[in-house]
Amino acid sequence: MSRDIHAIGLDIGSSHVRCVIGEAADGGKMNIVGIGEAESKGLRRGIVTSAEAVSDSIRKAVGDAERMSGLDAGAAMVNLSGEHFRGENKAGVVAVAGVGREITEDDVSRAVESASAMSLPAGWEIFSRLPQEFIIDGQDGITEPVGMSGARLESLVHIVIGPSAGRQNLEKAVRRAGLDVERMMLEPLAAAESALTDDDKEYGCALVNIGAEITSVMIFGRGAVQHTAVFPFGSLHFTKDIAHGLRVSIQEANKIKHDYGCVAAFLMDDEERQQVIEIVPVGRSESRRLSKEILCDIMQPRAVELLQHIAHEIAKTQSSIPSGVVLTGGGSLARGMVEIAEQVFDAPTRLGFLEEDYFGGLAAEIQTPAWATACGLALSSIRSQVREQNSGGRSPKRKVAEWFENFRERFK
Repeated sequence: MSRDIHAIGLDIGSSHVRCVIGEAADGGKMNIVGIGEAESKGLRRGIVTSAEAVSDSIRKAVGDAERMSGLDAGAAMVNLSGEHFRGENKAGVVAVAGVGREITEDDVSRAVESASAMSLPAGWEIFSRLPQEFIIDGQDGITEPVGMSGARLESLVHIVIGPSAGRQNLEKAVRRAGLDVERMMLEPLAAAESALTDDDKEYGCALVNIGAEITSVMIFGRGAVQHTAVFPFGSLHFTKDIAHGLRVSIQEANKIKHDYGCVAAFLMDDEERQQVIEIVPVGRSESRRLSKEILCDIMQPRAVELLQHIAHEIAKTQSSIPSGVVLTGGGSLARGMVEIAEQVFDAPTRLGFLEEDYFGGLAAEIQTPAWATACGLALSSIRSQVREQNSGGRSPKRKVAEWFENFRERFK
């Protein structure tokens, strides 16, 4: 395995910008060799409000990762998010035109394009075309149709659409920071790359990525994306509730949330409930005392409300998720979030830590759901580069499999 293959994952969020630099390792793993993090400014709900402020944040995070790795960042895989994104399942069909009715790469591309033929609102575009399965002459469940025989090829494709301006402005901010954009990838899809196993995707699960201002949900089944939804809320709601309820500044509320916050009262014993927190209300010089129980009483109803919105969305799809719900993003780290989510979803729930089989190097230093997106972006780039490097000298059957993997990557 060539150690010359490197990748940069750049997660540009509403509260933090996180950068991961990785290199290809043996066994299909990626060694993390550089990490950088900076406070995010100039971004609101995934939309750039100040390109220069976003660029400054990117430069700080990338600069730290470069110094740690000793490498210069060139092109980065960048997350794509926004409150207006919408996922739809579409179908397309084409007649197989190949010699002897053998399905070619061109037939597959035409089938996917046929499914993508849809009217879009003004200023919107297709961000991702994610093949779910193919049907050849009525036989369904086919994932790699190239080389098979048939007269009629149908494609089932999950398509994610959204406003063009958001993507364009984010790309400009990245380039202003001195980086090229290798590719943009949907945020929950990137988190899934690092936190889900192939079995999770095959048997069915829901990945919930909770950011500061946006929460995205992606449901997997039969090895493919079945549903995508985005909600305009996140962990910032907890901060605002604390600021309002305790009459403290947003900065103080955020500190209280991180240091003492809990969203599940049943996790606290009587002694902890009565523990006292010192706070200083806005405009006051003297401090006030409140118990942890009161703080939990502020946070828990909001956690239940947010999770109920997500549970309702999952229920609407009537999807089977035997592998349960996986929580990623910084907002998932609130104490008790997993326990409350398990009750609300009525399904097994866990935090989406980095899969140990996928990562090495500095992975232990960022073994947290907050870094799932950045690591998934870099890992996706590494996998794509390795497949391209290994495509020469492979058997025809292996080449077909690798072509199809690259085909899926191209539409992410």
